[in-house]
Amino acid sequence: MDQVCKRLNVSLRRACKVLGVPLSTYCYNLKISSDEKELTERIIELAIEYGRYGYRRIAALLQMEDWKVNHKRVERIWRAEGLKVPQKQPKRRRLWLNDGSCIRLRAEHPDHVWSYDFVHHYTHDGRKFRILTLIDEYTRQCLAIDVERRLNRESVLDRLTDLFIRRGAPEYIRSDNVLNHESRYFFRQ
Repeated sequence: MDQVCKRLNVSLRRACKVLGVPLSTYCYNLKISSDEKELTERIIELAIEYGRYGYRRIAALLQMEDWKVNHKRVERIWRAEGLKVPQKQPKRRRLWLNDGSCIRLRAEHPDHVWSYDFVHHYTHDGRKFRILTLIDEYTRQCLAIDVERRLNRESVLDRLTDLFIRRGAPEYIRSDNVLNHESRYFFRQ
């Protein structure tokens, strides 16, 4: 702002008016409290201790510890320190066996784990159609896409039989659809 005043030979009030900056904002001197450093350290400690808490809950904890703060001050420090609440991770579905153990299998080579699922949508006239998608989880290669008005258990078994003949059987097949009581689990060929 001072450079604008010198270069154009105008007053500070005129430069602020032309640039659209309120004079009181430009002339404001930031007042830093004497306990700012200790408060910042305590906010960081609480953020580490309570990882899923945001600045409002941290402000409430500080008030319970007899700090004289409001949520706006805590938010300002929170943002200045670059603190963020981590994104909530989605729960992964687990596949439970009868013995109580849990298997979460990752594909280790091509044709190790295949997955299939159904997708449905509607045509312009409101009629429903279904899509059966089947992929190899390791290579992410689409092995089959079948589109029909009706897809059922026999459709899936026919497509799998055809792929077994052409490519060989995978070690595992994963599905979240209930074709029978065992389809929710991995099954070994």
